[in-house]
Amino acid sequence: MRNPYTPGELPRVLAGREDQQHRIRGVLSRVSAYGETGGPPVVFLGPRGVGKTSLLREAQRDADEHGFLTVWVSCHHGAPFLPDLVSRVDHALREADVVAKGDRRSLRLDEIAVEIGVPTGVKVSARAAPDEGDGAETGARVSALEDLLHGTATRVRERGGSGLLVLVDELHAPSRTDLAVLLNAMQNLAGGREDSPFALVCAGLPSSVAVLTRAATFAERSTFVTLPPLAPEAAAQAVGEPAEELGVGWTGPALTEVVERAQGFPYLLQVLAHATWQSASPVAGDRLGVADVRAGLPLVEAQLDAMFAARWGAATPLEQHLLTVMAHAGSASVTRAEIAAGMGRSTQSLGMPRERLIDKGIVEPAGHGRLRFTMPGFAEYLRATTATGDASRPST
Repeated sequence: MRNPYTPGELPRVLAGREDQQHRIRGVLSRVSAYGETGGPPVVFLGPRGVGKTSLLREAQRDADEHGFLTVWVSCHHGAPFLPDLVSRVDHALREADVVAKGDRRSLRLDEIAVEIGVPTGVKVSARAAPDEGDGAETGARVSALEDLLHGTATRVRERGGSGLLVLVDELHAPSRTDLAVLLNAMQNLAGGREDSPFALVCAGLPSSVAVLTRAATFAERSTFVTLPPLAPEAAAQAVGEPAEELGVGWTGPALTEVVERAQGFPYLLQVLAHATWQSASPVAGDRLGVADVRAGLPLVEAQLDAMFAARWGAATPLEQHLLTVMAHAGSASVTRAEIAAGMGRSTQSLGMPRERLIDKGIVEPAGHGRLRFTMPGFAEYLRATTATGDASRPST
């Protein structure tokens, strides 16, 4: 029997995110009803593993079903993303057959230019210079992207659709120049074109707030929504329902075991449930128990150790020393003073490594100058693989 749990992919049951889905649907309803922009960007924030990408994918699926043309872009560290956005807009238009076959023209990524359905469709032109800071060049790119988004959205509307939805994942990562172009184009659409049926929904690490506001002042108007860990009831639903669809149940104690180990992180829920299922190999009518959960733990540990090793490897030696001190402090969160004392450094010297670790999504602020790990289990992993105060790489 197939395993219904999908770590790292869209879960079969997106439980506990009803409020966030309602917020997105409100934006899309405004676009659909009035044919105008959905307002400033909506940005979902949270550490890795809390379900940001799954929420965006569910929003995309919902929008597709309600007449939107949807475009998905995933950003990469320091890299331009506008060429990919333009390419995906072109691909989406062609796939949706919004433009008649005889009208189709080519896309020129080197100039961030699109000519689709000319003269009745979308025509955009601007020389792309993503790494140049020239104001005129940036202004031309803003105008070009604005024209592309407006033209695409109205074209979809003219063909009976609702509008255009752009979804941007990993918003903390991309080139600041490209981000500024997107935000300024969005500002122009929101302020000057009531007939632009377009919405922008994004997701990223908590550091996305600072990244956005540094890129453009318009970002301050964004709606920032922090995704909390799942409540126990929602976590149990996310685990129980996919099995029920296949005629397999979970005992109450087994569900409690998985929920408590995952600590509300959707990714960990999927990892634990997937490993339990894989270990037990149930058939219809079976019930998964605590023994099955514990039998699957070696699979869970192997998968998490690989992820934790990758996080450790992404840290510099100084950052690794900081992480080691945090882990061996033995508390849920650690003060800056405690970290400085453990490292034998001044508190002032911790600013840069602290910020870099936050940007990488490995740690997060916990209030009043405290830090904590973003993913459950990482502190235990470090304690098991490092000696107190040792900044060497853990053996894996």
